[in-house]
Amino acid sequence: MSSKQTILDSIVAQGMLPLFFHEDAIISLDVTRALYKAGVRVFEYTNRGPAALENFKVLKQAQKDEMPELHLGIGTIKTAAEAKDFIAAGADFIVAPIINPEVAMVAHAHNLLWCPGCMTPTEIHRAQQNGADLIKLFPANILGPAFLSSIKELFPGQLFMPTGGVELHVDSISSWFTAGVCAVGMGSKLITKDILTRGLYDQLYTNTQHALQLVKAVR
Repeated sequence: MSSKQTILDSIVAQGMLPLFFHEDAIISLDVTRALYKAGVRVFEYTNRGPAALENFKVLKQAQKDEMPELHLGIGTIKTAAEAKDFIAAGADFIVAPIINPEVAMVAHAHNLLWCPGCMTPTEIHRAQQNGADLIKLFPANILGPAFLSSIKELFPGQLFMPTGGVELHVDSISSWFTAGVCAVGMGSKLITKDILTRGLYDQLYTNTQHALQLVKAVR
């Protein structure tokens, strides 16, 4: 299990955090392999269905066997019980769509990065009070880069990452980094439904490399 600072440094260095869920363990594994092959070293599997925990265990075994440099986190964690289950399964970090102080306490007890979702300055302040080193701006497509530009000075030194609606093109990614994010979360715009349903892993590999290059170019 990786330390909080190691994960934070990895997300910032990569500049882009892929995230997804699929109910099929084999598809989940194939996607993870394609991401890793493209250069991803930290990513978030999401707790979006009944199969998430068992699938996560499959991914953790693959991480151990064939992807030793990968940091594998779990997202959509809303309760302390969920956090405990996935930490027991080996989660390297915890991402949440909401602020639940109980989840924060569980993550901190294991020295894990906890990244809660926030939509208002009040929520950002509350997240900070509960020890959030990285804050997810969610949903990013509703908030937009102008939101961060407007409130960033209220929270000096805070690291932000938008998730939800970040587009796979230079204008979208550039506008967020200009606004002051340390990384962008990329879900369905990177790992599309078409890729998942048709098994287009070569396309995913190419798209992921492109995303990583875009981040590098706009920083």
